[in-house]
Order: sequence, then structure tokens, then C-alpha cells
Amino acid sequence: MQRRSPARFLAPLALLIAVIAVFVVARPQDTTPPGPSTSTATPTSTSTAKKPDTPARSSPKPSTYTVKPGDTLSGISKQTGVPVATILDLNAVDAKTLRVGQKLKLRG
Repeated sequence: MQRRSPARFLAPLALLIAVIAVFVVARPQDTTPPGPSTSTATPTSTSTAKKPDTPARSSPKPSTYTVKPGDTLSGISKQTGVPVATILDLNAVDAKTLRVGQKLKLRG
């Protein structure tokens, strides 16, 4: 009877060990301790905290707006801060009668 080579058994074993090692190294590390957290310590950070957005000084609203290509009443309202209802009340327009170059009153 022929003696079997030990490489016949060791090669698949080495492959299995290599695959396991790759999974262990590539796996993301969980840094939280096991169990419920009872720590009351505040987290420290070296990054600077972003200040909340402070509203810029409001510039006076323009009294008229010139319609540009692609403008809509709602878009003009958002851009100028004037409600759509006010634009409609001050001008004899609706969404379908806007024309490029038309001047709209924004304040009475």
C-alpha cells in the first residue's frame, strides 16, 4: 500500500486558515463594550462644533420682480419671500399669463 503525502491534507487546511484570517482581519471592529452602557461620561471631540446657522440680515425686499425664463409664481414667491397670494393680489396675473420680461409688483 502506498503512503499518502501529508501535502494532500495540509493544502486544504492552509487554504481554510487563510480564508478565516481574511475574514477576521477584514471584519469591522465593534468598539462598544458588551452589555448595557451605564457610563455618564460625556464624549470628547477634537473637531470644532459647527455653529447653528444664523439668519443673515434681511435686506429690504425689492418692490418689483422681472420675470425670467422658467419662472413660476411659486418660484418667484420662494425667491423673493413674498406670498403667492400677495403677488396675485397686486398683479393681474395667474400662473398661465406670466411672460418673460414682465414686471411684477411685490409690495403695495
